[in-house]
Amino acid sequence: MAVSGKPTTGKSIIYIVQAANAPKGAEALIVGNQTEGTWTREQETVDEQTKLGRIVGYGAKSETFELTLYAQQGDEGQKAIEWTYENESELKVWRVDISQKNANKKYDARFGYTIIENLEFSEPTDGFVEVSTSLPVLVRTVAGELELPDDFIQAAQEILFETPGETTGGFENRKQPTSTP
Repeated sequence: MAVSGKPTTGKSIIYIVQAANAPKGAEALIVGNQTEGTWTREQETVDEQTKLGRIVGYGAKSETFELTLYAQQGDEGQKAIEWTYENESELKVWRVDISQKNANKKYDARFGYTIIENLEFSEPTDGFVEVSTSLPVLVRTVAGELELPDDFIQAAQEILFETPGETTGGFENRKQPTSTP
């Protein structure tokens, strides 16, 4: 059997979020400065002994998203995570594979409602403040697909092309979409 396609890189997986109380029609937000993401799916088992032998079956499932990022003041995605934590609310999370579009010309994604289990801020004296968070999924995630604009995808991967005079200041002032349409 031949294997087709190429391996998925971590750089091609992005996470976008939205506070559960965002109004209908609100935009989802990319979480800026993501360095790592983890999606864990676990399956418990039921294992009992009887007089006739062992009975093994499936138990509860659980899923968790874990994100690591560099803190950035003013990043709307990071603000949504902190607001959700502070207000004990829910956060909508999409895990999106932007490596290539699927047959429907959209990006494959997983969606789930989460809560914020923790926010950890690591503050080294010789580096950037790093934020780690665990987002346990309520019930389960579901597969789907998203249509994202090309500039959104490009901004998630690299800087955007600028024309002379389009922005002022350094790299931190670049035009980067923070939300989906």
